[in-house]
Amino acid sequence: MKIGRMKTLRWLSIALFSSAAVLPSAAQACTRTLFVGSENTVLTGRSMDWMEDMATDLWSFPRGMARDGNAGPDSPKWVSKYGSVVASAYNIASADGMNEEGLVANMLYLAESDYGEPGDHPPMSIALWAQYVLDNYATVAEAVDGLQAQPFRIVAPALPNGSAAALHLSISDPSGDSAIFEYIDGKLVIHHGKEFTVMTNSPSYDQQLALDSYWQKIGGLTFLPGTNSAPDRFARASFLLGAIPVKTDPNFIKAVPDGSFANQAVAEVMSVMRSVSVPLGITTPGAPNIASTLWRTVSDQKNKVYFFDSATTPNAFWVPLEDMDFSEGSAPKKLPIAGGKYYSGNASASFVEATPFKWLEAQPPH
Repeated sequence: MKIGRMKTLRWLSIALFSSAAVLPSAAQACTRTLFVGSENTVLTGRSMDWMEDMATDLWSFPRGMARDGNAGPDSPKWVSKYGSVVASAYNIASADGMNEEGLVANMLYLAESDYGEPGDHPPMSIALWAQYVLDNYATVAEAVDGLQAQPFRIVAPALPNGSAAALHLSISDPSGDSAIFEYIDGKLVIHHGKEFTVMTNSPSYDQQLALDSYWQKIGGLTFLPGTNSAPDRFARASFLLGAIPVKTDPNFIKAVPDGSFANQAVAEVMSVMRSVSVPLGITTPGAPNIASTLWRTVSDQKNKVYFFDSATTPNAFWVPLEDMDFSEGSAPKKLPIAGGKYYSGNASASFVEATPFKWLEAQPPH
């Protein structure tokens, strides 16, 4: 028994060392999960972890909005086919959101991102990557087909705080389909399939899957890695996502006076996101830019309700997309969150007409 226990501890030590070794010294921490349950329930959760307040607001964008890639005269141009509700970052980019078809897009930090050298494809600012997907596609399969053709090349200028805009993108739809998009060594890499339910940060996604495979053999009831590193959060999120009930208990679906609802599955996924969040004020020796969780979202893709949970001014609320006017010609609207504003329950009526933010401009290299 002692020999077996010593071998287990030795392998656990190796795994923990491996998890830590792959992290860059300035890692940013975010986590995305995809839950598929009974009654066609599909929920995408994500946490936004960053080193400072990102002045996040929620925005409602209608169909028919003219856009361009904001990276010079050769940038791609398009008109949005679908309306969407998004959470902004610094009010220069769409970091997270869901469109009216239930397609969800989440941008997370990936230090290994390499978008390649200038080429023949039109340049587009990375700030519009998620919005491009939400504007143009109804399903993951459509998005994969469209982005495989590489209708643009990403240009990633520095963020307002000077950090590199090194990001990868996850998308999911109401069927439970999923895809991860990364640029590694200048090449677009796509992982497409319903099995890709968790994404964090470094290392690249193929290496994350290999690390998680090891932890699955150990088993979450035996041991779970507990640091705030991306591989450890990946392992914890994978275990917890598989541990929560798949069948929704109808006794937990409760109507509220405004006609909205809260259900057990949403609460379960939100609890997973809270379990892998990084507490406010946490610092990590040797990783001065490790980030605390600022907010979390859960997108109910069956009922098309976008839930927002603030970690800095603790409160949660939701936005049923059916309550938003996405018709062509309607006005974009903003739900101000930055500055500590509070909402409760259905917040759709608190959106106000607003001029859309200016996307982060990118000057393509020549």
